[in-house]
Order: sequence, then structure tokens, then C-alpha cells
Amino acid sequence: MPAQELEILESHACFGGRMARYEHPSRHCQGPMRFAIFIPPHQPGEKLPVLTFLAGLTCSEETFMIKAGAQRYAAELGLILVAPDTSPRNTGIAGENDDWDFGSGAGFYLDATQAPWQAHYQMFSYVTEELPALIARNFPMSAGVQGICGHSMGGHGALVCGLRRPGQYQSLSAFAPVSAPSQTPWGQKAFSRYLGDDTRQWLAYDSLELLKSSGQQHPPILIDQGRADPFLEAELKTEYLETLNDPQIILRWHETYDHSYFFISSFIGEHLNFHARHLGAVPRSPAHD
Repeated sequence: MPAQELEILESHACFGGRMARYEHPSRHCQGPMRFAIFIPPHQPGEKLPVLTFLAGLTCSEETFMIKAGAQRYAAELGLILVAPDTSPRNTGIAGENDDWDFGSGAGFYLDATQAPWQAHYQMFSYVTEELPALIARNFPMSAGVQGICGHSMGGHGALVCGLRRPGQYQSLSAFAPVSAPSQTPWGQKAFSRYLGDDTRQWLAYDSLELLKSSGQQHPPILIDQGRADPFLEAELKTEYLETLNDPQIILRWHETYDHSYFFISSFIGEHLNFHARHLGAVPRSPAHD
């Protein structure tokens, strides 16, 4: 059973497993943080690989679990799904709720260095350090067997977490990621306020720049992008990833798909199968009462 460090907010039977949300005090974010988790059916004492999903702007820990339809696949593949919130909430920072693309719901999965954000907005460390340790202490997680996935701002976050923490994640994937945030309005707005005006500091959280410097020494990456995505040209720059000619990146284009969760739900099964292969997940037949 989860320890007292977790407060359960809701819990539901789901595809033979259990879907739940929790709140806990965060050391890195200096306040309460929430996450959602799906535990697939498993045997007593069995340890399972974990796939973390990072959602995009304006989303919360609930969005992916409600909209993507991923639990069915995770139950069949034997994957734990974890979805953290997209930022700290109610920190008392003036203006944190003023913009939909900055502050609450828009943590950009980085560790802020600028006042007043640096006291709470430490999402990179939260996602890569604090949350996995919390999951390992309280749930049947197989130590060291992790994949990470995300959408839009969360696709940026998934790539950055995987590229900056070599060895921690065995597989990476993204839907419509903000691929070159240093060159886009969303990224420039967030980076200048969270990280300051020195653009050299931004490169540590820019997927394109990290991939350029990786020497293609990174886990396998699967990326899906819709050509009908209204944010593709100005904000995502996914096509820049093609210029890398990186054999470790599978970039798939879909002519009629946009930026919505209808797009994600259409291909989430393929993403979970991709992660399951690289994480050594053991498929099982979920029970249905």
C-alpha cells in the first residue's frame, strides 16, 4: 500500500488494474504536486516497467489518462503509466495564472533559475528524480526500467528528460513535440522568464540542440506529427528533426491529423508497444469482471 507521503484523491478499477490520482508534498517544487497512475493487472510481488507521460500546455495530471485511451494497451502490455501535473499550482507567485502558455499549466519541464519562479518551478528535477523515486517506493515499479513520452510541451519535456539523463530511460517518444523551443514564441517566452536572457542557457532544454550534441548516442525515439497541426509551422518545428539524419529517430508524418487528443488516441497503442519492446514488458491478458 502507498505510504503516508501520498494522499489518494480517487481510485477506480480499470481494465483489470487500477487507475488512481494522488497528491504529495514535493521537495523540489516546494508545495503539493499531483500525479495520476495506472497499475495494470499483475501478480503479487511482480515488478513492472514504467512509462511516464508528460502532457502539454494547459493540461493537468488528468488529461492524458482521461483522453488518450492508453489504459487498455498498458493493461495488455504490463506497463505502469504515470502522468504528473504540468506545473506547480497555487504557489502564491504573482501572475502565475495570467497566461495560458506560461506559469500554471506551463512549467515546460525545466528547472527555473530566475526569481520568483526558481523557488517552485523545478519540473525537470521533479520529473526525473523525485517522481520516479516516489513511484518506486510506493508502487510495483521495476527499478531502472523506464520510458518517457509526451505531447507538445510535454513532447519537448520527454525528449529533454531522456536526452539529459542518459541511461535513465530506455525509450523515448513524442507526439507533436516543441522540437526547437529556442526558436519559437512559446519556448522563447518561457525560457526568457524561467531561465533569463542568456540564450546559451536555453540550449540545455532545447531538444534539437541536445540531439545535435548527442552524437546519436541516445535511446530509440519515436515521434508522430500531424501535417494538419495548426502549431506546426510557428511553434513545433518538427521538420527540423529530419535534418539530423539520425537513424535512432523514427519520425512519422500523418497527413490529416492535427494537434488534438484524437490524434494521440489514434496512435497511442503503437507508442505503448514501442516502449514495451524496449522496456522488456511482459504482455498479459487483463481480467474483466
